[in-house]
Amino acid sequence: MRRILHRPEFGAACGVIAVWVFFSLYAGGSGFMSQAGAATYLEIASELGILAAAVSLLMIAGEFDLSVGSMIAASGMTLSLLCDRLGWSIWAAIAAAMLLSLAVGFANGLVVVRTGLPSFIVTLGSLFILSGGTIGMTRLITGRTQIGGLHEALHFEAARAVFASRIGGFSVSIIWWVVITALATWVLLRTRFGNWIFGAGGAPDAARNLGVPVRRVKITLFMTTAFCACLIATFQAVKFTGSDVLRGTGKELEAILAAVLGGTLLTGGHGSVVGAAFGALIFGMVQQGIVFAGVDSDWYKVFLGVMLIGAVLVNTYVRGRMVEARR
Repeated sequence: MRRILHRPEFGAACGVIAVWVFFSLYAGGSGFMSQAGAATYLEIASELGILAAAVSLLMIAGEFDLSVGSMIAASGMTLSLLCDRLGWSIWAAIAAAMLLSLAVGFANGLVVVRTGLPSFIVTLGSLFILSGGTIGMTRLITGRTQIGGLHEALHFEAARAVFASRIGGFSVSIIWWVVITALATWVLLRTRFGNWIFGAGGAPDAARNLGVPVRRVKITLFMTTAFCACLIATFQAVKFTGSDVLRGTGKELEAILAAVLGGTLLTGGHGSVVGAAFGALIFGMVQQGIVFAGVDSDWYKVFLGVMLIGAVLVNTYVRGRMVEARR
């Protein structure tokens, strides 16, 4: 029991239970507890959870990436433009979008480690560059801010089977979420690279003295967050058969929030990918639960904020008990 209490994700797990019980009592009869209701909030959580898995690894290494939201819009629009304007196969367009995202992630990481500037500032600049560039280029090429018709692209049906199909009423993105969370957890807890991540965030100078390639670790993690952002863009573009320049807005803050809910410290050196998955699940249940509860949409953000703060308080309380147990 003490070992479980010491896990960073334990507080988030308690938060998941608290949120689920709350909406089961107040919205259970409206569909929250049905299979369709579960499929809805799990789909919301899965997309955020994939992004939060990468963001939590980067935060454990002591860095932030505020550009991932704009990266979703940029990647999705790149994919759609290549298919719509140049007639590319959807697989070739996805590959090109992936390469673009990896290049942006590499650039972010390289600037951070070479200049010593805070990653918050560097990636905030990238956010504005990507957001403005996506809107400007899309308007210049198409005169619009949205592109549809992706279903007409070559090999679209195969891509939809991989990125937008449903299995037993549940989105295939949930499977992607589980696999990516499991893989990231294994890397973090069972590999040398995972030890390097903890070292890079907890004591970077000491880690360098022990031979840990801190710079390489951080650049790799920036590329990972950008890659996961592109993956989310692909899910959304295939699902909605098009892209929008505003898609992904605010996702960077939601991913950071999910990681913090999951027990990841803002100062780095401590955290959990499983905890970030629980944080994303809390967010998904809250976002969909208030719909089933029939809350006026004018109060949506207020109610969402209260529920999320409540989950953070539960997490903080449990972590306080952990400190007492250690004493």
